[in-house]
Amino acid sequence: MSSLLVVVGAYLAGSIPFGYLAGRLRGVDIRTVGSKNVGATNVFRTLGKRWGIAVMVADVAKGLGAALVARWLTDDPWPLIAAGAAVAGHVFPVWLRFRGGKGVATGAGVVIGLMPLVSLVLVGVWLLIVGATRYVSLASVVGAIACTPLAAAFGYTWPTVVFAGVISAAVLVRHWQNIRRLLAGTESRIALRRGAASPE
Repeated sequence: MSSLLVVVGAYLAGSIPFGYLAGRLRGVDIRTVGSKNVGATNVFRTLGKRWGIAVMVADVAKGLGAALVARWLTDDPWPLIAAGAAVAGHVFPVWLRFRGGKGVATGAGVVIGLMPLVSLVLVGVWLLIVGATRYVSLASVVGAIACTPLAAAFGYTWPTVVFAGVISAAVLVRHWQNIRRLLAGTESRIALRRGAASPE
C-alpha cells in the first residue's frame, strides 16, 4: 500500500502545472497563447526568459523529487513506476483536465534521479543543440532518441533501460508535430539573447 501511495503522490506532484501557474501570476492563461502548451518552452517564448527558466527548473525538480523520494521509500521496481507516474502527471495533469506539457523537463528530472550518468550526457547534448540551433524541440527529440542506448551503454539494469525506452517514446510521440515542422523547416526557434528577434 505504501508503494502505491508513493506512485499516486508522484503522479500528483508531476501534475502540478507550473507553466499554467506562472501564466496566471502574469495574468495570462498560457493555454491560449503561443503554442498553447503549458510547458517551459511556451512560457519562455510568451512570458520571457526568467519565467521560462523558472518553470523549467520547477518541472525538472518535480520529476527529480518524485524519483528520489520513491528510491528512498520503496524498492525496485517501484521507483521506476513512480518516475513514470510523475511524467504521466505532467503530460496528463488532473488539474488541467489531463491536457499538459510534453514531458521533457519532468522526464529530465526523473532521468537525473534514476540515471545520473545518462543525464550528464543528455544535458550537455541538449544545451549544445539549443545553443547552436535555437531549436528546443530538436534538442528534446535528439535527447529522447539518445536516452535508451545511453542507458544500455552505461550498464543500467534492463528494467531501467526499458523505462528509458518508454519515456523516450512518449516524448517522441508528444513531439510528432514538432518533428513534422522541423522536417518542413517551419519550426519556431527561441530567442536566447535580450533584444534578439522573436522566434521564427
